[in-house]
Amino acid sequence: MATFAATFGGMSGFYLLFSVVPLYAVTNGASEIGAGLVTGLLMLSTVGVELMMPRLTRAIGYRRLIAMGLFLLGAPALLLPFTTSMAAILAISLLRGMGLAIIVTAGPPLVAALVPVERRAEALGLYGAVSNMSAILALPLGVWLANSLGFAPVFIAGAAMALGGIAATSMFPARTDAIQASLGILAGLRSSALLRPALIFLTVAMAAGIITTFLPIVSGEGAGQFAALALLAQAVTATAARWLAGRFGDRHGSQRLVIPSLIASGIGVATLALTDQPVLIMIGMLAFGAGFGGLQNASLSVMFVRVSRSGHDTASAVWNLAYDAGYGVGAVAFGVLAVTTGYPAAFAVTAGVILIALVPAWRDRQG
Repeated sequence: MATFAATFGGMSGFYLLFSVVPLYAVTNGASEIGAGLVTGLLMLSTVGVELMMPRLTRAIGYRRLIAMGLFLLGAPALLLPFTTSMAAILAISLLRGMGLAIIVTAGPPLVAALVPVERRAEALGLYGAVSNMSAILALPLGVWLANSLGFAPVFIAGAAMALGGIAATSMFPARTDAIQASLGILAGLRSSALLRPALIFLTVAMAAGIITTFLPIVSGEGAGQFAALALLAQAVTATAARWLAGRFGDRHGSQRLVIPSLIASGIGVATLALTDQPVLIMIGMLAFGAGFGGLQNASLSVMFVRVSRSGHDTASAVWNLAYDAGYGVGAVAFGVLAVTTGYPAAFAVTAGVILIALVPAWRDRQG
């Protein structure tokens, strides 16, 4: 429960600002490329810290490390109301990305160490549901508050949620057996058993970063409330799918969910390329949410099965590298592509990348 509380606080602080900070940058004169850079640099710093996470966890322990991550995720957000400088916005995003890396990487192996192995996929599903619950509430709420009350209240609320989660870390175990002899991150990246499912998941993570960054911008100033509702629909569906995927995985194997989740995600993104009708876009976001949530649990559970308990920190770090690199690379690349081709074509390319991933997913299942 303490892990869930800290996770909910930290991820709520993250999601409240995730779509709002790029929108804040655009409002203050940034281009689509600038909006993509806000997300891209946040994820770049996240990836950089994730490369060091197995070593940091062994050296510091979960309690102090997660408290540090919550501070880095929350405190810099308090500076945003006082600046409109693009350089300052990017610097704050870099600091917050460091905190995000700690929260998302340390949580899954801590949860896995606290439950029996036969309930691990469901426990990871519950952890993911708590994390996604913050997205359900905070991602659309951030966009709605920014349109209704302005940006400053969103920044302050995001900081308060992350900093408030620090209190829960006092109940964490300082260490668990799982972090005493972890695999190194380089060994994890050299392992095809871990790298294949991580790269498959990366394709859908790219699409998630694109949708959360650009859907409010694509919708335009007059459709901010629709963007908030669409993000809410996607987040609700992803949360339910992530939890249900965990229950299914413990009983029937998580590998079986990878290909159906990819197909649902690709269909969801394709709707953004093929139509501008709100009803169809909403259906597409429901499909994408189901695929994204299912693949979140399935890919991470598959990776945990393929290593010993001492490798869970490394598996979590590799999975989160794929998640966050996908978010960042997807947003930056989409911003550049959209300037040249327009939004529909850029969404079509994104859907194509997801469907191409079906080939390595099938080979990984057969192997």
